[in-house]
Amino acid sequence: MCKNCNHTIHAAQHHFGWDNAIAPVLRAEPGQTILFHCKDSSAGQLGPDSTVADVATLDFSQINPVSGPVWVEGAEPGDALKITLDGFAPQMRGGAGFGWTANIPGFGLLADQFPDPALHIWKYDASSMEPALFGREGRVPLKPFAGTIGNALAEPGAHSIVPPRRVGGNMDIRDLAAGTTLYLPVEVAGALFSIGDTHAAQGDGEVCGTAIESPMDVILTLDLVKGANLKMPRFTTAGPVTRHLDAKGYEVTTGIGPDLMAAARDAVAGMVDFLCATRQMAAVEAYMLASTCGDLRISEIVDQPNWVVSFYFPRCVFE
Repeated sequence: MCKNCNHTIHAAQHHFGWDNAIAPVLRAEPGQTILFHCKDSSAGQLGPDSTVADVATLDFSQINPVSGPVWVEGAEPGDALKITLDGFAPQMRGGAGFGWTANIPGFGLLADQFPDPALHIWKYDASSMEPALFGREGRVPLKPFAGTIGNALAEPGAHSIVPPRRVGGNMDIRDLAAGTTLYLPVEVAGALFSIGDTHAAQGDGEVCGTAIESPMDVILTLDLVKGANLKMPRFTTAGPVTRHLDAKGYEVTTGIGPDLMAAARDAVAGMVDFLCATRQMAAVEAYMLASTCGDLRISEIVDQPNWVVSFYFPRCVFE
């Protein structure tokens, strides 16, 4: 329980998709701090005892629940909602933190290369947040954050939760972690803010389509910046963002060509091949592991006609 929180949003107070007609579950004053109990992105369909067969039967109408929405008093179109992310705490399952990573057919950067479902169940110390074990040797450093965080759109009707939007949503930005301050455009009265899709760890790019999907309690403070007229989200981090990965350096593969998406695919496929060759991993295991801790970066985008995308895999995972 959060002693300094003004309100609590319970796990049952969630919705799927964005719709400015959804009634708010709370009306909050600017400056108030709220505890959100967030479900994992499967809405509980996958649990500690799940098997790969459960991936194949996922109900996609129940994917990516977000807790809320919250009406922020005084918020008007043209303002920015200022969200200070104060903390993340894993919800315990069987006395430990729980998460899952899956290859979902038809989803992910290399979906055409990995057509079959796969699943990895994670268990980690929710108190120490020590790196989570992957197989016999892998240890993935943890950095909790919210994958989906946003306001309601001005356009009426239901909108899919899957794509990110100008008011935020399913952005999957790893650095929206504790200490970060996020600013989101407000397009409707009250902003109608929601949050969910919490992760214990993710690489930049979330290349297989999932991270360490993990139910979390999130504490954050909502405030307003009047007349900000933001066109897109922006955020400020409290300090360095890759210290949990940097200690031992990286193995890096690249993709080079005139299409950034094709170059990104080549860089990731190259890393999958590298991990298979050097760690004797199955390709789909390497793909899922890369999604939880490897980073896609645009290394060069000016030397036309070819651009360079690099994929950084942290050596600390295996050392």
